[in-house]
Amino acid sequence: MKKANPLLRAIPHFLTWQSFGFRTVCSGRLGFSTTTKQLDTFTEQFEIGSRLITLETGKIARFANGAVVLAMDDSKVLSTVTSAKADAGRDFLPLTVDYQEKQFAQGVIPSSYMRREGAPKERELLCGRIIDRPIRPLFPPGFYHEVQVMASVLSSDGNQDPDVLAANATSAALMLSDIPWGGPIGMVRIGRICGQFIVNPTMDELKLSDLNLIYACTKDKTLMIDVQAREISDKDLEAGLRLAHPEAVRYIEPQIRLAAKAGKSKKEYKLSMLSDKTLEKVSNLAEAPIEAVFTDPSYGKFERGEALDNITQDVKRAFEEEGDEESLKVLPKAVDTVRKKVVRKRIIAEGYRLDGRQLDEVRPLYCEAGYVPMLHGSALFSRGETQVLCTVTLGAPTDAQHLDSLVSPTKKRFMLHYSFPPFCINEVGKRAGLNRREVGHGTLAEKALLAVLPPEDDFPYTVRVNSEVMASDGSTSMATVCGGSMALMDAGIPVREHVAGVSVGLVSELDPSTGEIKDYRILTDILGLEDHLGDIDFKIAGTRKGVTAIQLDIKPAGIPLDIICECLEPACKARLQILGHMEQEISAPHNKDDNTSLRLATLKYSNEALRRLIGPMGVLKRKMEEETGARISVGDGTLTIVAKNQSAMDKVLEKIDFVVGREIEVGGVYKGIVTSIKEYGAFLEFNGGQQGLLHISELSHEPVSRVSEVVSIGQKLSLMCIGQDVHGNIKLSLKATLPRPGGLETDDAVEGSVVSAKENIWAPVWDASGTQEQQNSVSKLPIDKVKMGEAKSPTSQVPVILIRSAAECDEEEKSNSLNLSSKRSVDNGVKLDLKSKSCVSQNVIGSPPKSKSRRSQDVTDSSSSHSGPLPYTNVKKSKLSMQKESKSDLRWPDGDDNETKDKSAKDLKIGTKVTAKVYQIRAHGLVLDLGGGLRGMYRFEENGKREFKIGDEMQVVCSSFSSKGIPVLSSLD
Repeated sequence: MKKANPLLRAIPHFLTWQSFGFRTVCSGRLGFSTTTKQLDTFTEQFEIGSRLITLETGKIARFANGAVVLAMDDSKVLSTVTSAKADAGRDFLPLTVDYQEKQFAQGVIPSSYMRREGAPKERELLCGRIIDRPIRPLFPPGFYHEVQVMASVLSSDGNQDPDVLAANATSAALMLSDIPWGGPIGMVRIGRICGQFIVNPTMDELKLSDLNLIYACTKDKTLMIDVQAREISDKDLEAGLRLAHPEAVRYIEPQIRLAAKAGKSKKEYKLSMLSDKTLEKVSNLAEAPIEAVFTDPSYGKFERGEALDNITQDVKRAFEEEGDEESLKVLPKAVDTVRKKVVRKRIIAEGYRLDGRQLDEVRPLYCEAGYVPMLHGSALFSRGETQVLCTVTLGAPTDAQHLDSLVSPTKKRFMLHYSFPPFCINEVGKRAGLNRREVGHGTLAEKALLAVLPPEDDFPYTVRVNSEVMASDGSTSMATVCGGSMALMDAGIPVREHVAGVSVGLVSELDPSTGEIKDYRILTDILGLEDHLGDIDFKIAGTRKGVTAIQLDIKPAGIPLDIICECLEPACKARLQILGHMEQEISAPHNKDDNTSLRLATLKYSNEALRRLIGPMGVLKRKMEEETGARISVGDGTLTIVAKNQSAMDKVLEKIDFVVGREIEVGGVYKGIVTSIKEYGAFLEFNGGQQGLLHISELSHEPVSRVSEVVSIGQKLSLMCIGQDVHGNIKLSLKATLPRPGGLETDDAVEGSVVSAKENIWAPVWDASGTQEQQNSVSKLPIDKVKMGEAKSPTSQVPVILIRSAAECDEEEKSNSLNLSSKRSVDNGVKLDLKSKSCVSQNVIGSPPKSKSRRSQDVTDSSSSHSGPLPYTNVKKSKLSMQKESKSDLRWPDGDDNETKDKSAKDLKIGTKVTAKVYQIRAHGLVLDLGGGLRGMYRFEENGKREFKIGDEMQVVCSSFSSKGIPVLSSLD
């Protein structure tokens, strides 16, 4: 290290760089030095539910009227509040709460096209409502200055839901600001696992919990309750509420201490209060007419509203005549105050409500399931003048909603969308985007119904319930719960039981001196006006077993918890009454089995097969969906199909079978396309590109002379798999899928094959539990796992010749075409004489010669034919157990052939039973005389009788015809 120059040490201090305010010389540059400003940061730490919580202010967002960062573990939320300097002449509090979850909080870049967050998502709107509902009642009456709350998630560890953190941070920010507010509040989340309540549960614990309770309160009163539960009893719910209150109160004291350190003094805001003089004048003019309207139960919603409007106009004209401009400005507020006074006084003093009902009486109910039959599910529910139409739409797993929230699941398979059109209250309005109220009401109903849905493993399909409010006069969200429950059952979804909801209200009378409630009445099934003029709107939904969802909104500055718990009993009685009416209309999920209803199927395939189905960039999958209208969802080894009806399901299954294929089963029916035609049959491509042989004898129950007369290249056919030869060629049959001509009896072999060839019946949604176990095959005897002798097929009793593949046949045809003569030599040692009717092999018979001579083809029979002895020699024993025949040849006299061929088609049909005589005895069978010069072939059965004499009679049945039309007979003994 260099030593300082001794001469510089002698310079006086007033000549140094520091005395002139310069920084140290660095890189040859000079600059003025600066001093770092120390931020005044204030913090408070406390524990709730074994978790350390920190409140911090002063470090960031210093210009906001109030700003607090609340931290729990590694999650941090910033909440800020601001207010306008003066009101704009409103008669309400313009409070706006914005909650934001940006993806940087979890270290992720947004996946949207713009790579930035857009409009508020549903979850952000719901979290904003969670913050808004408890803080709104604590603003002083007459405070109409605009207030904005903005809560932003700074970081999220995924363990805690930031909504509760944001609400407590907002309360602390309001305490620090100069805005008049009657807080602070505390908010806490309670869960329950195995009967044990948990304070501030993590997201993983909430997955196991049967209760998700959010509770907000002041020191001694309840402000807001939001519950999602799995049929929790009223007793357990009350226990959870009483546990939540003291835990939520623990948030209050740290906020008070923080406000004492860093809070601003509350500013004097102008409050828009009604003068006693104006209120008295309005009461004198309007109280009696308003009471007359409210005591007449014959008024409907709009008739009552029109009468009240007429009273308001009468008071307005009286003030205009007097020239009282001050009273005219606040007239609507004053008239509303008088209405509230009249209604509350009559309910508490007399126990009668606006429409003449008793306090605990439910309005008349009307239920109708299946209101729109063409839909997957629908229901119409009416309670009084409130009416809701609910519909259900089912979809594939890929139709699930994808979520980008910081902590919630990545997808949602059950959605309930609530719509409140203007016509339901006879108003003119515009349909805009997401509405905060509609989102909140829909989510409440969604929580209520979610508890009774089947698990995803048993019912993996996406469900959308759409609620259209047809008429509104109170508690349309609870009507949505009732209508949605019936619509789910009408759609055949296996919900455990019905869910019903009802709204409970409260009317209280305060002690003027203390401000405490001295008398109150609980109202069951409140009207819209009772909601507006009352103290609470307590929505409770559940089944006969317990509560599934709750939403409590309070208008005054809190209600004692004891009164809230008292409301649970009348709500339970009303819920059971509504459930009884719903069960009378529909008590169990419908079993829709008509052809127009939705079809759902889950198939199992290998991942390689699924890759072939999807195609490059999903082209093949999208093309199938466009052509059939079905929705295809691909998972790990599974393929889920959703079709509008059975016809669409059949189309998409046909296309999937052709591309992917199924496990080849004996007796299975497949669809294929003819690729080439030979003299002895046709080759087809089916089941995902596999090749199969359709022999000429398997084309029809009637004799066929030329293959091209029945099928053509490119033709689509439905064929049955009847076997496999030693070369691996799959043998197909067209006639096995066709009905027997003439209604004759069928032999056991063919009948058994037809039974086993039934196509799979794809279970609809109402039998979805069994759908996953179904495979895209029917028979239990796969061709590659069992011997053909074990399967009951049409070829199980007859030998087969060996047929090569189409490629081998084409190659041999080319070589044979160069050596056409009266006799031709084949590579495998078979010598074929075109003038004779026999084919002699020295070693192993291969493919029959492919000469264009029809006569040579006549001696070749099908590998899957029901024919008798076939002209082959020295055939090696196949591994298939059906092929047990010896290696010698069997020949038929030429003269007999011609005579038999001429008469068989005219006088004999398959299934005909006759008495025949032994005409000739051969090494491997008999020639039988059927009478009238007609001859037939009978092959000796393995381990069967072989001692016959010429002239013996025997009972036989015609089982098939050879390629030349010779009857093939089977014994009836």
